[in-house]
Amino acid sequence: MDLKQLRALLAIAETGNVSRAAELLHIVQPAVSRQLRLLEEDLGTALFLRGRHGMELTESGKLLVERARRALHELDQARAEIAPEPGVVTGIVTVGLLPSTELLAAPLVEALKRQYPKLTVRISIGYAGYLQQWLESGDVDVALLYDPKPSALLEVQPLLNETLYLVGLPDAGLHVAQPVPLHDLQRRPLILPSQPHALRLLIDHACATAGIQLSIAAETNAMSIQKNLVSRGLGYTVLPGVAVWEDVAHGRLSAAPITAPDLQRIIVLALPLTRRSSVAVRCAATELRAQIEASVQRNQWPAARWLAD
Repeated sequence: MDLKQLRALLAIAETGNVSRAAELLHIVQPAVSRQLRLLEEDLGTALFLRGRHGMELTESGKLLVERARRALHELDQARAEIAPEPGVVTGIVTVGLLPSTELLAAPLVEALKRQYPKLTVRISIGYAGYLQQWLESGDVDVALLYDPKPSALLEVQPLLNETLYLVGLPDAGLHVAQPVPLHDLQRRPLILPSQPHALRLLIDHACATAGIQLSIAAETNAMSIQKNLVSRGLGYTVLPGVAVWEDVAHGRLSAAPITAPDLQRIIVLALPLTRRSSVAVRCAATELRAQIEASVQRNQWPAARWLAD
């Protein structure tokens, strides 16, 4: 098993076709077929099923693709970190952001490219549960999570406590300076993520404790769809202030913080403890924290309380 064989495996898995894999790798088709044959002979098992609809991974193939992708990522990262100039920060850093914090992506990449021109930044967007899995598996180097489960695999630093908002149409009578009680949710049709989404679990737990029966109009795990359905008048949703800050500022939506009791969550910066964090990863983590603190100071993260020292 060598790198050429693994790259051929991933190319075929991605394209589902040996010819397209050869084009992707910029080599001839027989060379790709040979690499795959040698790999299957070495392992003593078929990695693909050859059918009319292309090449489909077997269970063994799926397992090897998952491990090969991680291994090649680590090797590519190591190659990038071997800086040709002393003191120059290089490498590949994958940053995981929550959907509600996508607004951080552009300023984060701009700041990192300005400070470290030879650093390659990758942005992955996902819900907290997925981001934690990606951190632990090595698919992400640093990520934002909220209220994560205790894990011996992660280094976690609380950054801020944010209040959740009830979000509706501009004429819904909601105002950022006028909190609404949690009980107000029970008389409104709600558009919420489905379980086991962490935000939904937080809302359900708070409402169950308060004896509140929710009316669910629709469920979706895409924040953009949540806001789109609200804008069409199909109901209300619950989101952190940072997720609707621009929409409220431009009059597209209205929002009010939920209180009595307060509905809040803690955002944390997380790094894996299972592998060494490179200088590049630490630089990205430091800048990510700085961007969040700056957003709070500019009041672009409504009802957020900074927790980090």
